[in-house]
Amino acid sequence: MDLPLDFATLRLIWWGLLGVLLIAFALTDGFDLGVGALLPFVARTDEERRMVINTVGATWEGNQVWFILGGGAIFAAWPFVYAVSFSGFYLAMFLVLAALILRPVSFKYRSKRPSPRWRSFWDWGLFVGGFVPALVFGVAVGNVLLGAPFRLDGDLRSFYEGHLIGLFTPFSLLAGLLSVAMLVLHGAAWLSVKAEEGPVLNRARRFGTIAAIAALVLFAAGGLYVAYGGLGYRITSPIDANGFSNPLRSTVVSAPGAWLDNYGRYPWMLIAPVLGFVGAALALVGLWRRSAALAFGGSSISTVGIIATVGLSMFPFILPSSINPVSSLTVWNASSSHLTLFIMLLCTIVFLPLILLYTAWVYKVLWGRSSTGALKTNPDLY
Repeated sequence: MDLPLDFATLRLIWWGLLGVLLIAFALTDGFDLGVGALLPFVARTDEERRMVINTVGATWEGNQVWFILGGGAIFAAWPFVYAVSFSGFYLAMFLVLAALILRPVSFKYRSKRPSPRWRSFWDWGLFVGGFVPALVFGVAVGNVLLGAPFRLDGDLRSFYEGHLIGLFTPFSLLAGLLSVAMLVLHGAAWLSVKAEEGPVLNRARRFGTIAAIAALVLFAAGGLYVAYGGLGYRITSPIDANGFSNPLRSTVVSAPGAWLDNYGRYPWMLIAPVLGFVGAALALVGLWRRSAALAFGGSSISTVGIIATVGLSMFPFILPSSINPVSSLTVWNASSSHLTLFIMLLCTIVFLPLILLYTAWVYKVLWGRSSTGALKTNPDLY
């Protein structure tokens, strides 16, 4: 059956859609994670902490839909990537899921008893539920840039030869800290939008300022490491963008500095790292000037720029192999079939706008600043 879009175009579309889903998750659930990581530090009394929790309490569950959609897209559109990453990084993903499970439990349990010790325990649970995923997500991205220790045999069975502790290398920890700084900045910017003026917001601005400076420094350090630290992979065989999916049909070599190749080939891609730096700088100015719109807009732009920088730098690689580069998974050799990608695209065209419209409606209905005064008049608040 002839399809309206060729295989290469569909692969490219789904690579872009995967990036959109990951960015959407970082933009929405990212500020939830950032607020959770900030909670014990920006709020000191029980009323202050309840107010901070209520800035995300109405929307955090819905924001997780992007995480689920991202995992589903990897499973359906890039089955080789799903098989290797979800099995090889199993313990790291279990760590993330355990932290994410702790978050709703903390939301629901903290107000069940008035004991300060009880509530403090669950407040730290919210901190873990925000900090740990932010760190591990960044560490995972760092390991993707380094290359994962897996190989494929002739029957395309994957063998992962790494371990959990081995994921935490100097570069991956740098990427993890950048992720934490990026999301803490986003969380502080969200508090500048949603929290009432007062001591909590003042503390959030101070921590957000530190996070913005850290994001700028760490993003620059990461760029220098990528340029001069011996990272990168390159395809040396002819590329058949419409060919069948078989990772072993490409010849790949480790090539220090290759992650910068695309910027010479497509100079317009430089807009991504520029947005990363400019957005963080705008967020910093917004926090200094007490401009909620500038702070949140800047942190959002920075988040988009930082994540896009990784994706554009690696294209067409999705998951390179550090121990057998020939096993590396790319946009052109690791996708589902032509028909599968087309059917999925039709479903996405129908359902993604519905999700966006519903999300926009929820935010419109639940818009407004949280305050400590509302806690006394509304018993349903956290």
